[in-house]
Amino acid sequence: MAKLSCVEQTQLILARLMEGGQEDDDTCRELDGLTKLLNDDVEDKNKEQSICEVIDDVCVDTILGYLDMRQADSVRGHAVLTASAYLKAAGDNANEALRTFFFDRVKRGTYDDYIVAFCVAAAVFPIAPDMTADMFLSEGFLPSLDSLMRRKWKSRKVETACLEMLNAASMNAQCREAIQKYCTDWLEEVVDQDPDELAKAIHSADPDVHVTEGSIAMRRHSEAVQNLAAVILAKLRAVPSSAQQTAEGSESRIQQATTSIEDLSHMFSSMLLKDPESGKRHSVEGLAYATIQPVVKEEVARNEELLKTLVKILGDAPPKSPLTYGALSVFMNLTRYQPTQSEEEKKMAQLKAYANAAGKLGPGNPLNDHDHVSERCKRVFEAGIVPVLVTHSRHGSIASLNLIVSIISALSVTISIRGQLAQQGAVNLLIAAFTAASVSGTEAQTTRTAAQALARILISTNPALVFGGTRARPQNSAIRPLISIIPPDPAAETRDLLPTFEALMALTNLASTDDDTRATIINNGWSEIEEQLLSSNHLVSKAAVELICNLVQCVEGVALYAADNPQAANRLHILLALADAEDEGTRSAAGGALASLTAYEAVVTGIVKRKRGVEVVLGLCGEENEDLRHRGAFIVYNMVACEGEPGKMARKEMREKNGVEVLKECAKSSRRAEVVEVTIQALKVLLEQD
Repeated sequence: MAKLSCVEQTQLILARLMEGGQEDDDTCRELDGLTKLLNDDVEDKNKEQSICEVIDDVCVDTILGYLDMRQADSVRGHAVLTASAYLKAAGDNANEALRTFFFDRVKRGTYDDYIVAFCVAAAVFPIAPDMTADMFLSEGFLPSLDSLMRRKWKSRKVETACLEMLNAASMNAQCREAIQKYCTDWLEEVVDQDPDELAKAIHSADPDVHVTEGSIAMRRHSEAVQNLAAVILAKLRAVPSSAQQTAEGSESRIQQATTSIEDLSHMFSSMLLKDPESGKRHSVEGLAYATIQPVVKEEVARNEELLKTLVKILGDAPPKSPLTYGALSVFMNLTRYQPTQSEEEKKMAQLKAYANAAGKLGPGNPLNDHDHVSERCKRVFEAGIVPVLVTHSRHGSIASLNLIVSIISALSVTISIRGQLAQQGAVNLLIAAFTAASVSGTEAQTTRTAAQALARILISTNPALVFGGTRARPQNSAIRPLISIIPPDPAAETRDLLPTFEALMALTNLASTDDDTRATIINNGWSEIEEQLLSSNHLVSKAAVELICNLVQCVEGVALYAADNPQAANRLHILLALADAEDEGTRSAAGGALASLTAYEAVVTGIVKRKRGVEVVLGLCGEENEDLRHRGAFIVYNMVACEGEPGKMARKEMREKNGVEVLKECAKSSRRAEVVEVTIQALKVLLEQD
């Protein structure tokens, strides 16, 4: 084979494929060989002859014939890759060959020809959507399906192939409008067919007739066909066409009764509960679209048995499969919170809604409000979704990982289950997802979502329980994701401060553990943390000061304030300003940081030399809050008890600023022994003569 030219190898493979009768593995191997030759043909710019020149209409018939639903799934999978490679290599010639193949088969009008034509269209649609949509929308094609699907004698395979084609086409907006126009009536008939009516009629006429589901004798659509038709209707209902929206806005037009999205969701749910293994892919796909609607979300979430069935289906589904993606989409829809909007965004949304509704402006659906979504998240969590998501995250595609991260993120909003999320592996999942999305470089939103969900969980969880013991993932692995969301999202039009706040809170929790963690936070994110000290939002500013209060417990943190340079002096100036801020929590955190830092002479000197530095410290001693007075008294004691020149300067400045009276008043107004004790100690030192 290696001695043959590419053209000769192609001819040999095509001859074997035309001959047929091989084992499935051998057929797959031949298809893979042809796929490689076609891909190499595209890459080779110096070829004397393209192998596409020897692929005529008969060869195209052979290749596309392997997309037939009656072929083994493995063969069809390999044939899709071959067809894709051929369309890429042959370009316009391939497009024309595909059109010819499709319409020749449809024109012949036999059941076999219909099956192959529809299967090819369904398989090629995701590969070449524009070209296939153009073929699908050809004049007269869609209206012709009406008579085919309404034939007295049914062919389950023809109907299934036709509906698979419509299902694939309904992902395209133009095709969806055309299906809505030409196919809705008979799709409704398929879905609404009474499965028992015809059977009873036949049985009453001849009791000896044995009737089986889908048999020609029954002259009815099989349950699988009904389910697939329902999926297509669900897509039409979930994503309305422009024609539908126009009709809905017209009061004068009388609408005929249609199968509602709720009816369709009941059908999918019943199918899954009755027989989860039969037709589950289409039922799950249907629910993935139906659960876009709030009323369906609520019904599915309240059905405990259905939720557990969906979790089991997801657990058993192979990674990177349509079933996996469909099940994840259902859970994504159930747990999705409405995005937060600024006042300006709310006004713009209202104006847009007003314009679209021709003067009618209605309120948002209450089933999408925070309380309803939170309740749905709890129910999904209780169904046991998290361990299944953890398993799928290890082997799934990037698209699946995006959905998994979004689901975990939504669950993490509920404070009461954060500890359990950590126990069940959500922290490791999110750190791994952040790393994978960062490496890909194309999933910026996923990295931010994963980091924010991680922050929420670590705010409410003891780090020792998540990272301690024999666990393989070190605590420091969480630091980089958290630091990444402190700055604003560069892709967002308006700044959302919540990720910044949650990241600072989570880092504060981590920084309470050990010096190694504190040093890592400083080395990787100090500039971002320091920037938040002057945030216009007092909650963010307070969170940043609280983090610094923990960071200055290590040598690296102290060095940032005690070094003999202008930067350290400026940092100390900001910290003193925050100790005099309006917000009590900010003053408390800044006081805690100063209580640690004043153990060092350089910091004591810096406070004394800073204008109003001593006054700010004494101001803490006069606070109504006893915790703040405790911090103030401790800082004063550290300063006046300092040895050498810094201590002498501090004592002199304290006396001049009426420090003795302030401390006496602090001691009188305090009730806790530890506050009184440190105040008296500071007062004794201050009253002694230098």
